[in-house]
Amino acid sequence: MYYIKEIDKPNILLEKLNIVRLKNDEIILPINIESNNKKTVNNLEKLAYKTNKILAKTNSKKLVLSKNIKKQKQYVNCLYKYNYDIVDGVWLFKLLLPDVLEYIIKKKELNRANIQISVLTNNISELEIINIKNLVKNYKKLNIITFHIEKLKKLEQEILREDGIVMNIGNNKKKGLSKTKIILNLDFPQEVLNKYNINDEAIIVNFEGGINIEKKRFNGININDYEIKVLNSNEIDFSKTTEFALKDIYEAEQYKTQPIKQVIEKIRKDDVQIDKLIARKTII
Repeated sequence: MYYIKEIDKPNILLEKLNIVRLKNDEIILPINIESNNKKTVNNLEKLAYKTNKILAKTNSKKLVLSKNIKKQKQYVNCLYKYNYDIVDGVWLFKLLLPDVLEYIIKKKELNRANIQISVLTNNISELEIINIKNLVKNYKKLNIITFHIEKLKKLEQEILREDGIVMNIGNNKKKGLSKTKIILNLDFPQEVLNKYNINDEAIIVNFEGGINIEKKRFNGININDYEIKVLNSNEIDFSKTTEFALKDIYEAEQYKTQPIKQVIEKIRKDDVQIDKLIARKTII
């Protein structure tokens, strides 16, 4: 695993020659965010090419990008074309779904017994099933919105048999989200989400980010990002958090091939908590 960041001090020679350096576990790009020397698309593609040449010798595919390098979209897109696994915090965000919900309820002082919650998901993997089971048992007014209702039939029967709870599963664009206070959007893209009649005051959490609500009357909170705090871990290099998001650092240290339940146990052991939820116009 390697961390990619910009140079910390202006260096005209490095910038002019597009020299990419490798230092320990860090790849340093000749980009100085504070200077006015804007990198062209062509230069960014060259930097991605040189980055790939360095990494090809290491057999490493996992990358963590600094907060500033993430803004260099052309460079990032080129890395994706080279098939690198760029840590973005999405996987961890979904693992923290119960914590996200509790955080919102506490911060907004909502009545958890009566609050209407909707989960939007089409990818019915082990993680989604674990999250749905958790929510069904803890929240009475829960809707599951999906295009793949048939994939949840087995889970629906299991929950009814074991817990006596009837799941509310559907995909009604007019009514499905019209009264929902909290929308947990696990994977619906923007063009699909905007086809639904969304509650004007809803709190929406987009776990894959990058969603804009186009409804003119929407006056709710549209969350696309987050940050965490880790209170009980000796494995994290906190010195990197000035340049890198802690959520990315922490996710990068986890093994996605591990059973989900083991990862969740480790998250609890490390005492990982939601530090803030970042919306377009506010921070919760």
